[in-house]
Amino acid sequence: MPDQFRDVFCQSADGLKLHAKTIGPETGGALPVLCLPGLTRTADDFDVIARALANAPAAPRRVVAIDYRGRGLSDYDPDPAKYTAPMEMGDVLAVAASLGITRAILLGTSRGGLISMGLAAAQPQLLAGVVLNDVGPALEIGGLIKIKGYIADPPQRATWDDAERGLRELFGSVFPNLDAAGWAAWTRRAFREKPGGGLERTYDVRLAKTLESFTPETPLPEIWELFDKFAGLPLMLVHGGLSDLLSPRIIEAMVARRPDMEVVEVPDEGHAPLLADAPTVTRIVAFCARCDAA
Repeated sequence: MPDQFRDVFCQSADGLKLHAKTIGPETGGALPVLCLPGLTRTADDFDVIARALANAPAAPRRVVAIDYRGRGLSDYDPDPAKYTAPMEMGDVLAVAASLGITRAILLGTSRGGLISMGLAAAQPQLLAGVVLNDVGPALEIGGLIKIKGYIADPPQRATWDDAERGLRELFGSVFPNLDAAGWAAWTRRAFREKPGGGLERTYDVRLAKTLESFTPETPLPEIWELFDKFAGLPLMLVHGGLSDLLSPRIIEAMVARRPDMEVVEVPDEGHAPLLADAPTVTRIVAFCARCDAA
């Protein structure tokens, strides 16, 4: 069935098993979409938008959502020092190559957007268009500190109710309209049952090491030179109206460099928008159709 996901596996350049989910026609005129998740997120984050893109009546297309190393069903790296954007960029290229994808639209959430910028510099021929989900070449320090805080020492969660309660405590203020089904689905994406009982996160908790050196005194560098590598490409920015990571001042600076960038605000959602509300999904589907024409 065209609306069913298929698990695919391949090998990274350094021998790890990588996982991705794919849906939609493998042939046809429409460009494929590569979905790149956030720091601790997985391919499951894109299920709603992936189904919409794969089944768009005017231009159904192949969608591939990727688990970088250390996330989802991909192998955890024995060396946590390799949990870096350049290594994960290599993971994306390995998956694309294994599926015969040589040109695609990138949909990058948070860290996935940063990886997209890296790919624009290293493999520009791959990119046919880019959707950035709540990320830019500069990020607000407060939002980064919040991310570092909740992945640095994550509490154990024994039951699904406990896990959902923890997510609501962390994110309830920036997702005020998420209903019970939405919270339950988020919980199932963020946790899984572990052998012997209890729950575990769907990522390697050693990912926290990637932010160890980051402090308010030593912030992450801005990467405007990589953002500028999108020149000439169709570009869309989706941002949360309640985001504490991507602020209006950064968005204004991005638009100043790319006045043609399509900007979509998702009201009443923080970092990062879930890409599941109908207006946002419709805009992304239409953007991808324009990338086909371009």
